[in-house]
Amino acid sequence: MAPPKGHDELIREISGQYDDLSPRLKQIARFVLDHPNEVALDTIATVALHSKVQPSSLIRFAKALGYSGYSEMQRVFRDRLVATKPSYSQRIRELKDTQDNQDFDDPRIVLEHFVAAHNEALKHLLAEVSTESLQEAVRLLRSAEHIHLLAMRRAFPVACYLFYALNNLDRRAFLIDNVGGMLSEQASWIGDKDVLVAISYQDYSPEVLAVAERMHGRGVSVIAITDELLSPLVQLASVSFQVEDAAVHDFRSLGASLCLAQALVIALGHQLEGRSEDRSG
Repeated sequence: MAPPKGHDELIREISGQYDDLSPRLKQIARFVLDHPNEVALDTIATVALHSKVQPSSLIRFAKALGYSGYSEMQRVFRDRLVATKPSYSQRIRELKDTQDNQDFDDPRIVLEHFVAAHNEALKHLLAEVSTESLQEAVRLLRSAEHIHLLAMRRAFPVACYLFYALNNLDRRAFLIDNVGGMLSEQASWIGDKDVLVAISYQDYSPEVLAVAERMHGRGVSVIAITDELLSPLVQLASVSFQVEDAAVHDFRSLGASLCLAQALVIALGHQLEGRSEDRSG
């Protein structure tokens, strides 16, 4: 097969083939997607060491994607690096190096680092989220008879905010909160003309994945907010957003996720207001 020519095409190809790869090649795929700059800049021996595989496995991975060898695939990552500004992952790595040398007994230092991490996460969000995905998500939210919101654990505040904000727009939004262990009963109310907004990050909630898979099988539109292209939610979604929220010493915030949620709600509100004005006119 012809190898992917550009970085975006390569990422789509890796994501599309992921489920059919062997466990070893899946391990490489995840490393490649999470550490594109290392793949671009380091030797094959260093990448093999960091990804905990043999160099021969990296060569096999590249050939599975249609390349003649590892170097040809690596050039795609190098071309991307040349064409872009310093990457989000590099800036975060530099930020983490600074954090490691700070005294976190001082709450002011903790605040400063969270603010800096949020700034980088929001810049990354703006660079990575496509106009087409935003427009499609707003279209689905606008046309849905009912909107069902599902998240567990750390992701739950995002669903709560969407429930509050969408109801303020007079949209029929329902929070699937699994109160009393009645998740299945709550999900059974999702109709074929409804939309499910499913939110989950690593380690992905089995309950959220089960409901999303069930709705996907029925043909119900799913909007996914998750953290990476290899998230199992991506394959189940009509449109998905990969959000890398800020983290300080492995404590992750929800700033970028909530920013995305607010943007969707405000854009939807403007479209609904415009529709009402058209009808009244």
